[in-house]
Amino acid sequence: MMLWDPLLLLLLLPLLAGSSALDCTEIPGSLRQIDASNGQVFGVNSAGSIYTLHGDSWAQVPGALTHVTVGPAGVWGVNKNNNVFKMVGGSWQAINGLLKQIDAGGDMFISGANMNDDIYCLSRPATVSVNSDATIPWVNIAGKLKYYSCGLWGCWGVNSADDIFFRTNVTPDPCAGSSWQNVPGKLSMIEVGTEGSVYGVNSAGEIYRRDGVTQSNPVGTGWTQLASYLCKGKHVSYDLGLLWIITDQDKIVKCRV
Repeated sequence: MMLWDPLLLLLLLPLLAGSSALDCTEIPGSLRQIDASNGQVFGVNSAGSIYTLHGDSWAQVPGALTHVTVGPAGVWGVNKNNNVFKMVGGSWQAINGLLKQIDAGGDMFISGANMNDDIYCLSRPATVSVNSDATIPWVNIAGKLKYYSCGLWGCWGVNSADDIFFRTNVTPDPCAGSSWQNVPGKLSMIEVGTEGSVYGVNSAGEIYRRDGVTQSNPVGTGWTQLASYLCKGKHVSYDLGLLWIITDQDKIVKCRV
C-alpha cells in the first residue's frame, strides 16, 4: 500500500469535492486489460499473454489474445487479428466472426465492436449453442461504437469521440435493442458489471461510477468520480465489491468500493 504525506493529503482534500475516495492496493503483475465476473478474473498483458487469478496469484492460460472477457456466457476473447474465440473445456475454440472488443457480461449473450466500430451482439440461443462449425448469426446493431458492454439491466457504449450511449430495450433474445439514448459525459471506455453496475474511464485516466442504476431506471441518475491516489486508469472492471483498475503503466490495482 502506498503511503502519503499527511500534508499532501490535506492539500488534496479540496480536490475531492463531488468525488468518492477508493480504498486501493496495487497487486503484483502487469496487464493491459482486465475483466471480472462471478468471482472470476481474467486479463491480458501487452504481449498478448492471458492470465486468470487463482487466489492471490496469477496463472497463465495458454493462447494469445488482445481482449478477454468473462461472464454468464463463459470466457471469450479476440486476438490481434480480431478473430473470436470461446473457451470450451479448457481450450480456445475459434468462432466465426471478427471483433476487436468483446463482452460476455450480458444474460448469456455476447456483445462487442469490430475494427470499423460496427456493433454486434449474439443472442442467447446462439451463444449457448455456438460451435466452430456453425454459421454464427451475429446481429449488426445500427450505429458506431469503439466499446460496447452489457449487464443485467442493459448495454452501454462509447464512440470514437468518447460520447456515451445507452441501448434501450435490450433482451437476451433478441439482443439488438431498439434505440440509442445519449448520456451526458465523456468516457474512453465503459464496463457494465454482470449485476448491473456501470464504471468507466475518461481520456485523462479519471474513473467514474454511474449512480442510481436500477431495473426500473437502467440509465441511472448521474456520474460520481472515484478518487484514487495510486493511479491513472485506462481500463476497469467491477465484480463482488471489487473494482479492478489497469493503470496507464499496465499496473494492476484492486479497490474496495
